[in-house]
Amino acid sequence: MAVSYKKLFHLLIEKDMTNAQLMQEAGFSANIITRLKRNGYISLDSVESICRVLHCGVDDILEFIPDEDGGKENG
Repeated sequence: MAVSYKKLFHLLIEKDMTNAQLMQEAGFSANIITRLKRNGYISLDSVESICRVLHCGVDDILEFIPDEDGGKENG
């Protein structure tokens, strides 16, 4: 299952906050912003920091996208 951070970037626009401001207030590096833009993995600590800064819940910044194979796992 993939993760999408589109909701996060929409929320930043709504709150008139830049990526740089989020980075500074949440206390993480530009590498995390790059991962977010690519819908890559970030730690739960980073997710928590973002939610704290934006005063929101996890479901306000990310959503899970089912895999193209219908979400079936091998094993």
